[in-house]
Amino acid sequence: MQEGFRDKEHLLSLKVMRLTKPSVKPLLHVTSESQDLPGDIFNGLIMGDIGATKGAEMMNCGELLSLPQAFGSIYLGETFSCYVSILNDSNQSTKDVNFKTDIQTSSQRFQLTSSVPREILSPDESQDEVLSYEVKELGTHILICAVSYTSPSGEKLFMRRFYKFQVLKPLEVKTKFYNGEYDTVFLETQVQNITTNPISMDHVVLDPSQYYAVLPLNNNKRNEEEENEDEDDEIFGSSYINPMDMRQYLYKLIPKEEHKKELRSMVMSSIGKLDIVWHTNFGEIGRLQTSQLQRTV
Repeated sequence: MQEGFRDKEHLLSLKVMRLTKPSVKPLLHVTSESQDLPGDIFNGLIMGDIGATKGAEMMNCGELLSLPQAFGSIYLGETFSCYVSILNDSNQSTKDVNFKTDIQTSSQRFQLTSSVPREILSPDESQDEVLSYEVKELGTHILICAVSYTSPSGEKLFMRRFYKFQVLKPLEVKTKFYNGEYDTVFLETQVQNITTNPISMDHVVLDPSQYYAVLPLNNNKRNEEEENEDEDDEIFGSSYINPMDMRQYLYKLIPKEEHKKELRSMVMSSIGKLDIVWHTNFGEIGRLQTSQLQRTV
């Protein structure tokens, strides 16, 4: 994604480009027999495809990297990165070039960077910045870029640009509580991938409140003496989740002895928070933490 502005009354131009990974485009080959009506047309196209593996064009192996042509989707918990360039495309030098960026959400405003003023920006020179911001809210976000500088005549000039983007929800998280013996509680968590790409779950961890100790019940250990996690079997499926697929996780919450009486007198008790970390198919990290889970005693 690239956005650029160059006002006639300004000596500088501002360009903003989102930094994102390419997508994987599968190769779909269409072939035909030589006696069919198309003849060898389809086969010739396959042989000339730049994404085909040389020597194995007819085997339909390999995939092609495709650069994004649009802004793309941004999901909660991911990191938004962009490249900002201030270019002096005039024939005059400018002075005291200052650059500032902010992120405006529906509830608050964050300052990303405030550069040190550059004394001289000569013709065809640029001042570049790479910005990163971990997205922690849903909804509309606005990237605000402000540039101030002094013209050769000594006039103070100022320009500001706004770039709007939407932050989407990556996961659907549902929880259910079950009562066990001796005041224990079982928490079932369902995590659904509602993005358009497959993800790999790094971990889904329950951070318990001060009232409980937690025992995850998601792995079936082959040997209890073996500490290597690779020797564990995932009970509820692998960590690789395709779009719209779901995985389940189970936790046993054991009340601490010093809080048992206090818990029995409560109407609502705090269980804890779920901390979820995943990777996209290109290794980008996403992180999501739920609010405090509440259970009716």
